[in-house]
Amino acid sequence: MLLKLLLTAVLVISTHTKWASSDLESLSRELLEAARRSELFEWMKRIRRTIHQNPELGFEEYETSRLIRSELDSLGIQYAWPVAKTGELVDWEFKSKNDGKMHACGHDTHVAMLLGAAKLLQGRKDQLKGTVKLVFQPGEEGNAGAYHMIKEHALDDVDAIISLHVLPTVPTGSIASKAGPVLAGTGLFKATITGKGGHGAHPHLSKDPIVAASSTAIALQQIISRETNPLESGVVTIGYFKGGQAGNVIPEKVEFGGTFRSLTSEGLTYLRDRIKEIVEMQSSVHQCHGEVDFLEETPMPWPVMINDQALHEHGTQVVEALIGRSKLEVFHLTMGSEDFSFFSSKMPAAIFVLGIKNVTLNSDKPLHSPYFFVDEEAFPVGAAFHAALAISYLEKH
Repeated sequence: MLLKLLLTAVLVISTHTKWASSDLESLSRELLEAARRSELFEWMKRIRRTIHQNPELGFEEYETSRLIRSELDSLGIQYAWPVAKTGELVDWEFKSKNDGKMHACGHDTHVAMLLGAAKLLQGRKDQLKGTVKLVFQPGEEGNAGAYHMIKEHALDDVDAIISLHVLPTVPTGSIASKAGPVLAGTGLFKATITGKGGHGAHPHLSKDPIVAASSTAIALQQIISRETNPLESGVVTIGYFKGGQAGNVIPEKVEFGGTFRSLTSEGLTYLRDRIKEIVEMQSSVHQCHGEVDFLEETPMPWPVMINDQALHEHGTQVVEALIGRSKLEVFHLTMGSEDFSFFSSKMPAAIFVLGIKNVTLNSDKPLHSPYFFVDEEAFPVGAAFHAALAISYLEKH
C-alpha cells in the first residue's frame, strides 16, 4: 500500500507571496522535534510493525484499512471509505506472519509516516489555510490503484499531490528528488504463438512455435539495439517463456511475456506497436500464428512519472529547512515505474524518496528483496516532511 499526501487549496488566498525562509525553518524544526518525541515515534513504529507482520495482497488490504480507520477515528479525522476496494528472509522479531506475503517495498512504513503526519497536522489544524487529504491507496504493486482512485473521483478538485517513498540506496534520514521525468512509463505484454505440434523425430511435419518464439525474442531485443536512438532510454524485457513439457515433443503453443518502458509517451506507443508487429510477422515467417495481449484491462501502460517543477522546488525548500542542504540528495533517473504517475497525469505531482540505508542494520537491501529491511529512525523525518510541506504549501498558495 503506497501512501500519498494530497494537498487541495480551498478558496483562501494567503497574504504572503512567499513563505519566509526563517518561518519555514522554524516550522520544520518544530515538527521534526515533535515527530522525534518518544510517544509519537513509538506510535509510528508500532503501527508499521503491526502492518508488516500482517501483509495483504493488492485490493485485499482489509485489516490494514481497519487499522488505519481506527487510528484516524482516534485522531478525530474524517475519511471516505471504501475507495477502490480496499516470503520473507529477514531475521526480525516483527517479520511477516503470513507465508508467501511480505511488505518488501516499504508501503507499511508509508502508512505509519502518513499517520504520523496526520497527528502532527491535527494538532496544528488552525494553521492550515486550505484542505489536506491523506490518501491511503490500495493496490499499488501492479494493480494500478491510483488509476482506480481517480476513476472513482476520490481526487477531484485537487491542486497538488506528493508522495514519499523509502529507498535503501539513500542514507537514513536524507531526502532525494529531481524535477522532470523521474520514472519510466511502463507496459506489459503477453505473446502467444500457435503452430502445429508433433513428434520431435519428425519436425518437418509440424510448425514449431518454439523456433518461432525464439526468433521473436531475439528480434524484440533489436528494437532497442537497432531502432532506438542511443541517446534515448527504452527497455524491452522478456520475463518468462513457457512451451512444451516433454523433450521429444514439439508443442502446439508457446507463451512468453515481459515489459516495455520509455521516458516518453511517444516512446511507449512506438514500442507497443513494434512489439505487436514483430510478434505477428516473426510468427508468420515460421508458418505460425502470433498474437499479443497488452493487458489493457489492468490498466496498462502506466504513464511516465514527471515531477512538477514548482512542487519539486517547494519540496526541496522544505527539505533544506527540515534537515539541512547536506541531506538533500539527487534522485537519479530510473527505468523503474510507479502508479503514482496516474496522479501526475491529472494534477501537479512530485515524488520524493526518503533514505533508509544503514549498513549496520543491513537496511541497504534492494526494494522487493526478501532481505529488505527498514531503518525506522527515518520515520520522524518522513512524518515531519509531510506536515511541513502541507502547512507551507497552503500558506504560499
